Amino acid sequence: MTKRANPWSIVALLFAVAVLNYFDRQSLSVVAPRMQAELHLSDVGYGHVVSLFLLASAFAYALSGFVCDALGTRRSMALFVAFWSAAEAATAFASSVLLLGIARFCLGLGEPGLWVAAPKAVGEVLDRTRRSLAVGIYTAGATMGAIIAIPAILAITTHLPWRSIFLIDGAMGLLWVPVWLWIYREHPRSETIAPAATNVFRDVIAQPQMWQLLIARGMTDPVWYFYLFWFPKYLLSDRHLTASQMAHFGWMVYLAGGIGTIVGGSLSGAFIRRGLDPGIAYRRTMLFSAFAVLVSPLAYLSPGIGMTMLFASVVAMAHMSWLTNLTSTLLEVFSPQQLGRAAGLIAAGSAFGGMLSSEIIAYCLTHGGYRPVFIAMGLMHPIAIVLLWTAFRAKPRGEMQVPVVGEALVAGDAN
Repeated sequence: MTKRANPWSIVALLFAVAVLNYFDRQSLSVVAPRMQAELHLSDVGYGHVVSLFLLASAFAYALSGFVCDALGTRRSMALFVAFWSAAEAATAFASSVLLLGIARFCLGLGEPGLWVAAPKAVGEVLDRTRRSLAVGIYTAGATMGAIIAIPAILAITTHLPWRSIFLIDGAMGLLWVPVWLWIYREHPRSETIAPAATNVFRDVIAQPQMWQLLIARGMTDPVWYFYLFWFPKYLLSDRHLTASQMAHFGWMVYLAGGIGTIVGGSLSGAFIRRGLDPGIAYRRTMLFSAFAVLVSPLAYLSPGIGMTMLFASVVAMAHMSWLTNLTSTLLEVFSPQQLGRAAGLIAAGSAFGGMLSSEIIAYCLTHGGYRPVFIAMGLMHPIAIVLLWTAFRAKPRGEMQVPVVGEALVAGDAN
């Protein structure tokens, strides 16, 4: 009998690839000033490139669930990571704005698959009392990637051409793929049997919770996209930080985001262990986050860079706590048969929201500056929690579900 992989080794791999995922996303924003100068690209043009990435992400999110359900977690994850790593490497050879846009569009087609397959992997290998923590851990990898991206990319591109960072990023992703295939093949995948004559896609889109969660992600994920794609530019252009100052301060907000994923997952997990219904535990934790992001305008209004980073860090921490619990909510609302498609469709809302916000931000910068942007970043979560209030419920009783393989066994195996 083949020995099963420790479930937490799977979580560790998800953490590692999430680091790579966000390192790849952050790479363009860190080298943006040099890239814009070489390609003669304005802020509006830069916004269009970001929008292309997010447009591709929107389509990819919607389709990734079908791919994941068809190929399974193991093979689909390998496909997603290999594709986006190749696209990241191709960015190094973009000699025009058109080629840059194509490369980032392809990156957007590949990267979303991680965030569709990862919740399925967690649902397959861990019991419900530890899933929110696992989601928090691998989501923290995203913020870790953003943390290390700024100082690492600045250090690398000080000694090497700025284009080389894309080749390095792509190579690291391609090296991850065989490790994943080797480890995950030893862990049995949950087998789900959809009820006969049931249209899974129809059932997913018929659920009001799907639309509530989709709209909520479309409203709130632009906050994180702002900190990924625009905040480094804000620090360099409006706050006039030097490269060394960026290396010293720029990572702080992303560290706070990483802490938020762990705190958010741990807090809701503690509520569940004390007997609170999982959906209510997630809602309560997200309510705390919605109040915390209200400090966003203070990040712009603060005269000193220290206070700017402090308030920006509070917003990032609150958002990532929010996102961890919103993602965990999917595991309670949707059945295993529905999860891949539901996760993909809901995440598509994130990409469409980010694409729209990118165009709005670019317009604001051209006609007025960052003030309205920071104000808007503080209002999205409070509005979204109102829209989500009735969405936090478990799967309907009597719905046909197949228990996750290992649900009862993991507790004895994961030491």
